[in-house]
Amino acid sequence: MPASRPTRLFPVGEVSRTGITPSSPSVYRSSTPSYSVNSSSSPTLIDVSHRLRPRDYALASLLDDHTTLTTGQLTDVLFTSAITCRHRLTVLRSFGFVDRFIRRSEPGTANIVCWVPGPLSARLTALAAEQAPPTARALRERQDRIYANPALDHLLEANDFFVRLLVHSRTSQDTALSRWWSERATAGAFGRRIHPDGHGVWADGHHETGFFLELDRGTEPLGRLADKLNSYRRLRAEGGPPYAVLFVLPNRAREQNLHRRLADRPEPNLVIATTSPEAGDDPAELVWRLVGNGRHRIRLIDLPRGHGQPGPLNPGAPRPDDHPLRHLR
Repeated sequence: MPASRPTRLFPVGEVSRTGITPSSPSVYRSSTPSYSVNSSSSPTLIDVSHRLRPRDYALASLLDDHTTLTTGQLTDVLFTSAITCRHRLTVLRSFGFVDRFIRRSEPGTANIVCWVPGPLSARLTALAAEQAPPTARALRERQDRIYANPALDHLLEANDFFVRLLVHSRTSQDTALSRWWSERATAGAFGRRIHPDGHGVWADGHHETGFFLELDRGTEPLGRLADKLNSYRRLRAEGGPPYAVLFVLPNRAREQNLHRRLADRPEPNLVIATTSPEAGDDPAELVWRLVGNGRHRIRLIDLPRGHGQPGPLNPGAPRPDDHPLRHLR
């Protein structure tokens, strides 16, 4: 790389996957891009339209829907090369399409770069949804809230679960993540009866299975995890879909303890499955253990399937515009 190029655009040690981040890293905003959100000379969507590609529209939708994604996650979902991904993100940032902050870990640990909507991508997604675009002040506050979010580790890890499904679908032709909704979108779609870390529909061949994600980082008592099932039971009784509740736990010991806890309070109207890192890192594969069905593992698609009857609390089967990469299809 020529000495004149600003190497600070790519912090040394940036990781390509999120993994489990340290519990208390410092976070700081990166160097200022060449645009200014408060300048009258900032480019418009029309100005940059000739520079945007379908992949950039997909990137804008992903950041709008899921708050923030790391360079590694975006590489895995949208690119085939980490270098190409970094170069493209740098170009998009240079004219205000996206922005970023750097999450610095403990000394000797790799940095994580988190990408957020910039003025132009935020304007694009708002106008596409027939909403008023955010003001410069509102967008800056939104970015800073993401930056300061004490649950950022949890959000990145939840997003990474869905990213791994998208990665699987890139290498397995007959599979697809047909729907990926964030915590906010899921709560709204199901009448705020439930607040999972996300909702998805996984397709394999002609079969689909829906699920709600409950990501556990070991910070809550097991009793509180079990209590979360109360809201799913009520949703099901009020006409919600028969989707599985998936608990992703930090280790096998905690997974086994949760199974023991749930054995004392069976939920005959719910499908509950668990996994932990020891079972494997591909959520589409043989990593899921059904509660009340022994210790053997099954694939995600082999969980009980069905969408139920569509209604006020049941969105039914995925539509084409539910696909997280709809702009590339």
